[in-house]
Amino acid sequence: MDDFSLRQTPYSDPGSLDISRLPRDPGELARVVRDVMIHQGEGERLGYAIPMPRLHEDAESRYVSEILRILRERGGTALTEAREPQARFVGTCRDFALLHVSLLRATGTPARVRGGFGTYFVDGFHEDHWITEYRLPDGSWRLADPQVLHPSYDRLDFDPLDVPRDRFLVAGEAWRACRAGEADPGTFGLWTDEALRGMWFVRGSLVLDLACRGGVETLPWDGWEPLAGFGDVSLRAADLALLDAVAAAHTDDDVRRLRAEPRLAPPREILSLSPHFGLRGVTLAQG
Repeated sequence: MDDFSLRQTPYSDPGSLDISRLPRDPGELARVVRDVMIHQGEGERLGYAIPMPRLHEDAESRYVSEILRILRERGGTALTEAREPQARFVGTCRDFALLHVSLLRATGTPARVRGGFGTYFVDGFHEDHWITEYRLPDGSWRLADPQVLHPSYDRLDFDPLDVPRDRFLVAGEAWRACRAGEADPGTFGLWTDEALRGMWFVRGSLVLDLACRGGVETLPWDGWEPLAGFGDVSLRAADLALLDAVAAAHTDDDVRRLRAEPRLAPPREILSLSPHFGLRGVTLAQG
């Protein structure tokens, strides 16, 4: 059977990238990623006025091959050399995680992008966020957040290379907590937009996280009907039971079984509700 956490996907594939000079250590690879990217919201934090076209266009790059192409166009330095902000790729948390996962897989470490919610951005709020999960030699999994691996994130009370599970709730845990009444769904989503919060947002994150675990590393604003659509919908008991099963999925066999379910599987043609380009149809690459 395929190991989705070790083989490259159309999204993570770095193409002809020379990996001979890349470090193998997951933490060092996270620092490589941190030094060639800038988050859309980090311009002021890093003292750089990000040009509007880059804000609009870079984060629509679905594939690592596109990220690497943009980096090559902005400078001829090696990937392992830190860049000034103007020479970096301007992305989102998903892009930090995807490039990290790509480099981990390329150097022999099983890894996957995980969607969920971080509690370390706004007190009392669960911010939509994407980070890396990689497998340790003993078979256990560790969370790492390459985006916040920077001195300016000085409020953190944990190591970004070993994110505690209660500081980042993977989407399944967020769904379970909200369903059990242990967490308020209104505190999950985007702090900057009250319309993008709530149980429907957690539901979408749950389905996108399953897709990532199955080798389709979406953009944060992708979706498809019926269970990864945008906004509140009426869910049947069978739908809720299926989503509960996704939240409880822990093994690769669980993921393989669920990703074959038509109500969950990402179709070739999806919808993308981009913050810069609005709602539009997108054709996904096939593996």
